[in-house]
Amino acid sequence: MLNRRYLRIKAMQALYGYFQSGDNDMPRGERELLRSVDRTYELYIYLLLVFGELHRYATNLMEDNRNKHLPTADDLNPSMRFVNNKVVAQLNAHPGLRREAESRKLGWQRDEDMELARKIWGKVKAWDGYKIYMTSPEGDYNADAMFLLDIFKRFIADDDEVEHYLEEQSMHWPGDLNMAVAPALIRTIESGREDKNPELAPLFKDTDEDRRFVIDLYRKTIIENENYEKRIAEKTTNWEVDRIALMDVILMKMAMVELQFFQSIPVKVTLNEYIEVSKTYSTPRSKQFINGILDKLVADFKAEGKLVKTGRGLME
Repeated sequence: MLNRRYLRIKAMQALYGYFQSGDNDMPRGERELLRSVDRTYELYIYLLLVFGELHRYATNLMEDNRNKHLPTADDLNPSMRFVNNKVVAQLNAHPGLRREAESRKLGWQRDEDMELARKIWGKVKAWDGYKIYMTSPEGDYNADAMFLLDIFKRFIADDDEVEHYLEEQSMHWPGDLNMAVAPALIRTIESGREDKNPELAPLFKDTDEDRRFVIDLYRKTIIENENYEKRIAEKTTNWEVDRIALMDVILMKMAMVELQFFQSIPVKVTLNEYIEVSKTYSTPRSKQFINGILDKLVADFKAEGKLVKTGRGLME
């Protein structure tokens, strides 16, 4: 679920917090980094559970309407289209999803969770697509899956109230949702079949290797901080380092760590990755600035024999 770019972003966020705080507690920062990575997966599981909560809310509402003192014909004979949604049924019974939710103590049981689900369901019911879906024939698995994806895209992934709520739980969750969780959740729903449960995404592609990558990137950037600070200063003669955006400095230091210590990552990949990250997380002019400084540092590393890559084409 978390690719290398997003692991770089997580390390960057942790390093920003470390350098901003000034407490020099690297182990604590590392623990917070790993917790932040794990919380991204918690958000993924939490949002997969929302469909079950919407199902529960819709079912209870249907029962309440049937038990009215003077129920209407629609109250007594409501459409069962969503209640019988096949993908929701799979998610509600999914052993892997249940296991992850229970082990992480995740759910929509708190009052504020249920209130958010109520608001989401209210928006869904007011949507024309809901009316079309509820009057369509039952039994179409793909239509059930598409309906859930539409709900997610319209009323969860792109909803201001949901974004505000998630930000209250974790300042990084809105970004996690857009860049990592939403693509993984969509792939999960799309992976299901009538005779096969949707497949949960793993947190890492390669648990040991990816975990080692993000930890080493974090640690070595701190260890090499003073050394790299001097190198950056040498290449920015018209600038004081403390006048350069902190995020730019951190990204350049991280890139230098990859260039020098991660021998299997091509030079071009490292440069492209940090330039791309800067477009989202730093200033509009950061792309050109970082690119120019890193090009000079790459030349220095090559001349000093400190740029060692294993494999054909990795030096380019």
